[in-house]
Amino acid sequence: MTTTLDQDRLVPPPLTEEEKEMVRAAERLIMTSLHHSLAATITIQSNDGSCPSVPVPPQILKVLGQALGKMVRREPIVLMHEKQEFTTVEAANYLNVSRPFVIKEIESGNLPHRMVGTHRRILFEDLAMYAARMQAKRNEALDKMAANARELGLDD
Repeated sequence: MTTTLDQDRLVPPPLTEEEKEMVRAAERLIMTSLHHSLAATITIQSNDGSCPSVPVPPQILKVLGQALGKMVRREPIVLMHEKQEFTTVEAANYLNVSRPFVIKEIESGNLPHRMVGTHRRILFEDLAMYAARMQAKRNEALDKMAANARELGLDD
């Protein structure tokens, strides 16, 4: 199986049903072995001994197992450096909002940023925390609406 690099994005090829089953089996094997292992590393080796054994930390195998599962379900996978910075346009795309909304949130102090000349840059880590806070607020509002509906007898 080969993948292509499309503007810094790893794009997996379409999988046949047989390949999908192979990926599902690999995901299950990795996640099961991690669940039952207390090892600090897990060693990968070839069947015929033609390649040297390679120790791999379990956290890396967990990420690999999760990526395999997302791949077979055709879910998006993005790997980036933890200190990756976004432009306001990229941040807006990530949050699925408008660029003016992102700028308003920056100017109101809700979204940390730094200036590079006249341009704003947002750390992915800060953007992810902002997104999590916004999701928590949405969930809280939905819970309140559901509680109000129950009180009014509208939950049927």
